Amino acid sequence: MCTAVTYKTKDFYFGRTLDYEFSYGEEVTITPRNYPLSFRHMGTVQNHFAMIGMAHVVENVPLYYDAVNEKGLAMAGLNFVGFADYNEPVEGKDNIAHFEFIPWIMGQCDSVRQARTLIERINLTNVLFSDTLPVAQLHWIIADCHDAITVESVKEGIRVYDNAPGVLTNNPPFDEQMFQLRNFMKLSTRDPENSFSSKLDLRPYSRGMGALGLPGDLSSQSRFVRAAFVKLNSVSGDTELESVNQFFHILSAVEQQRGCCEVGEGKFETTIYTSCCNADKGIYYYTTYDNHQISAVNMHRENPEGRRLIRYPLIRGEKIYKQN
Repeated sequence: MCTAVTYKTKDFYFGRTLDYEFSYGEEVTITPRNYPLSFRHMGTVQNHFAMIGMAHVVENVPLYYDAVNEKGLAMAGLNFVGFADYNEPVEGKDNIAHFEFIPWIMGQCDSVRQARTLIERINLTNVLFSDTLPVAQLHWIIADCHDAITVESVKEGIRVYDNAPGVLTNNPPFDEQMFQLRNFMKLSTRDPENSFSSKLDLRPYSRGMGALGLPGDLSSQSRFVRAAFVKLNSVSGDTELESVNQFFHILSAVEQQRGCCEVGEGKFETTIYTSCCNADKGIYYYTTYDNHQISAVNMHRENPEGRRLIRYPLIRGEKIYKQN
């Protein structure tokens, strides 16, 4: 299970947690403009926007979990098990395999507006990448500094929702998650006032009681509410350090600790990595479950006209600064 959020200070930031019980060996991966992108039904694109993100690279194909392109457009795919539905190829449509969706959008679009136009022609197909990789049931958040949308391919077709909170988790479908926010309209960052009864002198006994009732469990619906509340009420300075620091604090509200979510005998879901990308500057920051030190890869320090993938393995193992 995962959580993705957007954040805006002076620059635009985008990132996510990847919560799962094992890693596929993902790496921070830069796809430069001239690296050929081959699509199962749409041929090969020789030139496209450069992009950086987290990917599992198989046979020199970057299978992106999330990415930001050089124009500042960002996109992430999150588990949507039991609801995602893909199709066979359809004549007259842009037939894109679900694992190709991120590079297809990131390679061509400079804004959410352009992505909306492209999605109108898309049919997401159920073709397998290989026999060893199952179909990934996903839905996606696409965002820029002005707008955010959620895209879901379900039995009824492709649904595109305005994503006003700039937050996405997993199930249920996005419109249902948004509806559930109505149950938490009374939450506040301020101390509550007594509306229980004018006959009783009830006063807060602790700070933070305005958020009493904010979900704290690990379910996707609860993480959606919690992430939305924390993100929408978050306050920070607008420098790079302040913004990045605050972004990781926002996502720390929905981290998964080993042992709290058992998915099988001796198997536990954890937050494998947390990312934060400055979409304006193309800098991809990340931490891992075993390393809380923030690491960074700058897309613009590489050759944007290159013809090969640039890959950075994740730095794992806790880094502790010893003061004495």
